[in-house]
Amino acid sequence: MSIVKLKKITVYGHSDNKEKVLNDFQEMGCLHLIPLDIKRDPLHHVGPTSESRDALQFLTSCPQRLQQIENSVIFDAEDVEHEVLKIKQEMEKLEDDRDFLRGRIKGLRPWGDFIFPSLEVLGNLRLWFYEVPHRHMPEVESTDIVWELISRSNRISYVVVISENEPEGMPVVRTHTGNKSLADLEKQLAEAEQNLETLQTRRINLTKYIYLFTQSIYKLEDRAERMRAGGQTIDETPIFAIQAWIPESEITRIKEYVLNERMALEVEKPVKDDNPPTLLRNRAALASGQDLVTFYTTPGYWLWDPSNIVLFSFSLFFAMIISDAAYGCVLGVGLGLLWRRMGRSLSGRRLRILGSMLVSATVIYGVLVGSYFGISPPLGSFLAKVNIIDMQDFGVMMRISIFIGIFHLILANTMSAWLWRWSLAMLPHIGWICMFAGAALIWTGASAQENYLLLSRAGYVTMIAGAVCILLFSSVKGPLWKRLLMGMQSLSRLTGAFGDTLSYLRLFALGLASASLAVTFNDLAKQAGGSIPGVGFLFSLLIIILGHSLNLLLAFASGIIHGLRLNFMEFFNWSMPEEGYPYVAFERKEKT
Repeated sequence: MSIVKLKKITVYGHSDNKEKVLNDFQEMGCLHLIPLDIKRDPLHHVGPTSESRDALQFLTSCPQRLQQIENSVIFDAEDVEHEVLKIKQEMEKLEDDRDFLRGRIKGLRPWGDFIFPSLEVLGNLRLWFYEVPHRHMPEVESTDIVWELISRSNRISYVVVISENEPEGMPVVRTHTGNKSLADLEKQLAEAEQNLETLQTRRINLTKYIYLFTQSIYKLEDRAERMRAGGQTIDETPIFAIQAWIPESEITRIKEYVLNERMALEVEKPVKDDNPPTLLRNRAALASGQDLVTFYTTPGYWLWDPSNIVLFSFSLFFAMIISDAAYGCVLGVGLGLLWRRMGRSLSGRRLRILGSMLVSATVIYGVLVGSYFGISPPLGSFLAKVNIIDMQDFGVMMRISIFIGIFHLILANTMSAWLWRWSLAMLPHIGWICMFAGAALIWTGASAQENYLLLSRAGYVTMIAGAVCILLFSSVKGPLWKRLLMGMQSLSRLTGAFGDTLSYLRLFALGLASASLAVTFNDLAKQAGGSIPGVGFLFSLLIIILGHSLNLLLAFASGIIHGLRLNFMEFFNWSMPEEGYPYVAFERKEKT
């Protein structure tokens, strides 16, 4: 787990060579540019339009694709964009028409296929249509209105009234059927669906240009980025200067390039007053922890990388909230079904590793608590022997949760103390470590039958030592009275520390809720199976499937939300005092 060390470079070259240098640096893809001169935005109409992005998304979302053409002299990106957007617009209109026609046909079908006769044929009488609920039909029958029952459904009677004017006394308002017959509407629907199929065929045919169209968009974006970079350099004819942050491992490559191009290079180490970007680099097997951290925040460059700790602690918290080995196996089956699809991208492969860790931790913890769809293993079996945690022992589970929280917060302060090692700035973090450890000793001593005085005294001494470190060294500048004032202000975090520690009780509470719901659904299924002869088994099976599916869904959501919350809120509160910004490489997006 590491934050990549960076250096600041400044490259000086001849102005005539500037465009080539920017193009070469973009090809290298290892520089995070530092604006030296922020000029007026030079990107007027040079990047891809939003319409081109819409066209690309429309093509890539097509369920059927043709083999890609990777090189074509007749390809014209503007023509393809125009045609794709035209197809998209026509399809959206036809889909709206189709949905409207389907609704009209559904509403007209109970009335049958008919054509309105002329007023002369009916002697100036008109047809009025009503959808009358069955319970209101007696009211219709009691009137003197001339009516005819056309059809009936489970709830509605479809009634036509013949009258010169809209009749009074009907229990419901009339229905508007329109002036198109059912046959005409069905014909229009068939034409709309046929036109949609034709447009879809044209869309599929254009998918062979996805690769080339994407390339053209990337070229425009790369050009826009070069122009933006060109606007951030200092230009004093005949010299230009460009400045950037770069990983130390890339310095040699930059030096060789600068030497070949006969330019000047200045390399500087970052100082505390600098604010470099943060580039996280972890091993592939643990890179998913990096994704979890950057999902919420980016650590400052001068801090430390919490990726691995967050990865393992999140896996543990998730497992404790699920608290069922069988649920873990179900999640493992789901992960296995998505395994190959997730392996198609780098982010998917990282997510796959994270899923594997969550599933493994859930199964292991579920075995330790002895829960399999809420059922305990038989006494004397191997699974019963490895069932070493009793979920129903509230006292033990509360202690486990609290001690995990204390350890997690001690670990946060330990990493911060290590970051400021051999300086006075580490002492406040050591003080908080003593405060958490001392409180744990006092709490343990209060519930211990033996060594009560020893544990309690050790706890009080440890907490007093921690309070002294916090009081004297929270600020190391200024007069003593000012430092003591800052120390007292830091000690006011004691109530926050107490609240953060109690937050870890959610591991016990949510795990108990998940286990209790599983047992409840099992009991309900058992009662349904025994109380209803014959079909009771079906009801029992339905309760088992729906109940455990719902419980697993709730437990999964809780595991994700609260497992991450304990890391992002409580853990980062004690280990990430400031936020950084991510390292963004100046690189080409065009793929080859």
